[in-house]
Amino acid sequence: MHSEADWSAAAHQFQQNLSDGWQKAMQAFAGGKPLAGFEGLHQLPSNPLAAITFAPDKLAAVQQAYLKEAAELWNHGIAGAAAGDKRFASEAWGTNPVAAFSAAAYLLNGRTLLGLVEAADTDAKTKARLRFAVEQWMAATAPSNFLALNAEAQKKALETRGESIARGMQNLLADIQQGHVSMTDESQFEVGRNVATTEGAVVFENELFQLIEYKPTTAKVYERPFLVVPPCINKFYILDLQPENSLVKYLVDQGHRTFVVSWRNPDASLEDKTWDDYVEEGALQAIEATREITGAKQINALGFCVGGTILGTALAVLAARGEKPLACATFLTTLLDFSETGVLDLFIDENFVKFREMQMGKGGLLKGQELASTFSFLRPNDLVWNYVVGNYLKGETPPPFDLLYWNSDSTNLPGPMYAWYLRNTYFENNLAKPGKAVVCGEKVDLRKVDLPVYVYGSREDHIVPIGGAYATVNLLPGKKRFVMGASGHIAGVINPPVKKKRSYWTNDKLPKTQPEWLAGATEHPGSWWTDWAAWLKPHAGKQVAAPRRYGKGTAFTAIEPAPGRYVKAKA
Repeated sequence: MHSEADWSAAAHQFQQNLSDGWQKAMQAFAGGKPLAGFEGLHQLPSNPLAAITFAPDKLAAVQQAYLKEAAELWNHGIAGAAAGDKRFASEAWGTNPVAAFSAAAYLLNGRTLLGLVEAADTDAKTKARLRFAVEQWMAATAPSNFLALNAEAQKKALETRGESIARGMQNLLADIQQGHVSMTDESQFEVGRNVATTEGAVVFENELFQLIEYKPTTAKVYERPFLVVPPCINKFYILDLQPENSLVKYLVDQGHRTFVVSWRNPDASLEDKTWDDYVEEGALQAIEATREITGAKQINALGFCVGGTILGTALAVLAARGEKPLACATFLTTLLDFSETGVLDLFIDENFVKFREMQMGKGGLLKGQELASTFSFLRPNDLVWNYVVGNYLKGETPPPFDLLYWNSDSTNLPGPMYAWYLRNTYFENNLAKPGKAVVCGEKVDLRKVDLPVYVYGSREDHIVPIGGAYATVNLLPGKKRFVMGASGHIAGVINPPVKKKRSYWTNDKLPKTQPEWLAGATEHPGSWWTDWAAWLKPHAGKQVAAPRRYGKGTAFTAIEPAPGRYVKAKA
């Protein structure tokens, strides 16, 4: 048993280890490299946690809980001690005493370390950083991640006479060659063959994007065309995976003449591109091209994630210029007000932002695989170690899954664009401050973006927290509708009605905060897409005969079939 002095020493050592090793937590099991976006952590003060003390009563409570649970574990065995954790759910863990004890002891140690975090007397952000570092360390050191302790992997090795280990080594070598952990059987997918297959053609391109026009499937279309601005940190075909879950095809089948921006995957030739370029040469150029092709005075548009931030910025620039080419806008899991950004806020401070500006503010690329790794480590058990165990320890090939194939198809970002975005959104929240940010020579004032908007947020989104998505309704002055869907950042959005899955919430009243909104909201079974389609219809204008050809005249002709070559470029 441990004395009070032992626990005080342990608490001091815990503080010292985290203080000395905070930046190293982001490097664990990542080839010695910090995760993308976290490299600047070594610029933090040399001892950022030096001032931390522990509340005596909380420390005593952690001590008593540990001693009690450790005694029970030792005296009564480990039956059921790891219950509820899917990593140790296999029967093999329960029938192997050594493995079962290691799992139970690991979970007890994890709870104790998190208890020490809660006992620390410090500010909320530092405590959140401590919690994140401990969670990363715990995810990486789980006994399930090691063949010597993973009873399930050992059992499979015996049953297959070592074949699972051989396959695991082959999988490891293949993943080393491709540069990332396989989340799905990537050999089963090809862009343009069985993902991104909705029929269309590229009708315009510049060095930043291709504009795809999709072939109508209805005899008549709405007179106002629909433009989709996807995020530039991913490829657009998350919105056009396969016919049964394609938002693009859904739009086309609803009678909307649909255009989609396919961002180029930047290489060295685009390493000096800025946020202004993505707004002026990207969103604004796409809006103008869509209007010219269709002859429409006004169009409707959708922005998804960072694409929504780009679209919102573009609309503010247009408003400052006295132009109003949009009749309505849709924002899906988008941040315009960055006052609530979730876990990503833990790593943003002045030192970090200055480091990134120094590193790539004048030129360079943020590599796509680094960015993808960062987002994966926000959910390490589900998106990293689960596949390490399956692919390498058990020798399994993950099943084909279109969404995870897309997730592995990463994109680069130009350094200057990324550095501006980091400072003016996550760090200083300048888009939400009227006149603070200057884009394309215009002062950004979202209060002047006066048009009907549909705002969607996902309830369990860890990238755009639901409160951050809701904050948009307090920024924009026009008539607004807010809808919340179940699930996360991607699965909540890609929820076609034919699947009859999940649910969504509506409330015609828009109080100041999302919890107040939710308190008065009504839950509906199924997909939010039907609610959105009903909202969009009256903003789409009258119906006219569907066009018989792509583009218009000689200025906008079919350059190549959809999905185009830009989306096929690998990072």
